[in-house]
Amino acid sequence: MDVDKPLGSVIQGSLSGGLEVRLEADVSVEDMRVGKFLVVQGMRSRFFCMLTDVALGTSSQRIWANPPHPNDSFLREVLAGSGTFGTINLTPMLMFTPTEGKRETSNLNLNGKSPLASFQPQSSEDMELLPVKTIPSHFSQVYDASERDFRAVFGWEDDPHRRNFSVGQPLDMDVPICLDLDRFVERSNGVFGKSGTGKSFLTRLLLSGIIRKQAAVNLIFDMHSEYGWEAVSEGKQFSTVKGLRQLFPNQVQVYTLDPESTQRRGIRDAQAMYLSYDQIEVEDIMLVRGELNLSEASLENAIILRNEFGKTWITQLLNMTNEDIQIFCDEKRGNKSSIMALQRKLLRLDELKYMRSACPQNYIDQILQSLDAGKHVVVEFGSQSNMLSYMLATNVMTRRIHGKYVRKAEKFLQSKNPCDRPHPLVITIEEAHRFLDSATVRQTIFGIIAREMRKYFVTLLIVDQRPSGIDNEVMSQVGTRITCLLNDDKDIEAIFTGVSGGQSLRSVLAKLDSKQQALILGHAVPMPVVVRTRPYDQTFYTEIGEPSWDEKSDEEVFAAADSAKADLGF
Repeated sequence: MDVDKPLGSVIQGSLSGGLEVRLEADVSVEDMRVGKFLVVQGMRSRFFCMLTDVALGTSSQRIWANPPHPNDSFLREVLAGSGTFGTINLTPMLMFTPTEGKRETSNLNLNGKSPLASFQPQSSEDMELLPVKTIPSHFSQVYDASERDFRAVFGWEDDPHRRNFSVGQPLDMDVPICLDLDRFVERSNGVFGKSGTGKSFLTRLLLSGIIRKQAAVNLIFDMHSEYGWEAVSEGKQFSTVKGLRQLFPNQVQVYTLDPESTQRRGIRDAQAMYLSYDQIEVEDIMLVRGELNLSEASLENAIILRNEFGKTWITQLLNMTNEDIQIFCDEKRGNKSSIMALQRKLLRLDELKYMRSACPQNYIDQILQSLDAGKHVVVEFGSQSNMLSYMLATNVMTRRIHGKYVRKAEKFLQSKNPCDRPHPLVITIEEAHRFLDSATVRQTIFGIIAREMRKYFVTLLIVDQRPSGIDNEVMSQVGTRITCLLNDDKDIEAIFTGVSGGQSLRSVLAKLDSKQQALILGHAVPMPVVVRTRPYDQTFYTEIGEPSWDEKSDEEVFAAADSAKADLGF
């Protein structure tokens, strides 16, 4: 790729509609792929653009009315570039100009050339990165984006001043595209894509980066047991990939709600955990009302029971006889048939392996202690991965953990003591549309967290194949969206909820490959970008620093993490 050779020139365009570029005669339109990055050299600024459409043009209607014969290569070559030509549409994403010192230097000895004609950004000190507020003039030259352009926009992974993490590369270059992890964990984020596009692999990649760079602590609700120890890779041949516990043995703890399943899979050191009925509130039952087939009347009577018996309301209800229910209804004006239906359907909770009438210890407090110590926690569900089990357990645990974080944050805001500052927490949930749809989002703790952004140092990483099922208000609060291939128009439309200029990116998203490609846009990247996602393989295991974690003790790891956070003012 010759980055100094112009590919074409701007012939028309607008700030809202993008730029139309006519390609040079020797540039094949087949080399122009949607999602490719190009730069337009203006008189005062250099515009970093994404290719969003490709078209063919002719200078006269007579040509397409009487086209040359397929075997007449001579006539086709004669017409190429003059009578027939290719055009591309570009959407300017960013513009950068030299800083004052560089601008003064570049203005010397122009010899009639553009002040930026020879300017190539090499570092953040050389240029000023700006949002696009204008467009280049007619006949501005278009070039392939260079490695220096990408580094100026997306930074580099070993930047000492930022927690950058490479998630992939552009479609046609071998240069890293980095996320700013400090900005990534500031808001709730989403990984979207239809089934089979590699959402779980991409999520493991992101979680590994957060752990490696010590940007936050993670609480991962692992519905299908894919993140903790190891998982089956996709493909014709059977193989496995490493989980977070294998990559970071000193940093990650695994809790399981199904110890038998965990032992069968050969996971070492996983801790069994249980929940008790007194930890379940009416709000948790409201979330799973569909799975339990509960009526509105049953939920109203659940509130009456809760008001009477407090935390033990479920235990008391399950132990009631028909006569006890009749007496209760006479005294408290409850509805007998609704309470009996509620009792009958709550008996399904006895089928959940992790539910107990009472627990000898508080396992949620145990998880909180691990998070406070800087450990990352994976909660595996094993055979308990049905939606009733998953939704109930995640809501119960998250509500209590969030409550603790609220108190910690309030204490920190009062004392202003850095020692009281909570570790930023990222909670990963799958099948997120079940928790965040318009009908239930007000009843779940996840809707509250998504709208709070990072007010109490807690954010979400939502993994889902049906983003259209997530409430629009919640989607508008999702800071960074990493999206693999989607086919449904409603899902594609949901991805661009609250995104300015999303219309031009729809065609880009619809034309992604089904594997190892994703569109990233939002808070953690300076502009939308299509990437070939980083492979999650042995090379990645080595690059992520696997040996260094094995060699260090827990105390050494956390001391280094605390030192790094202090150096960055985190």
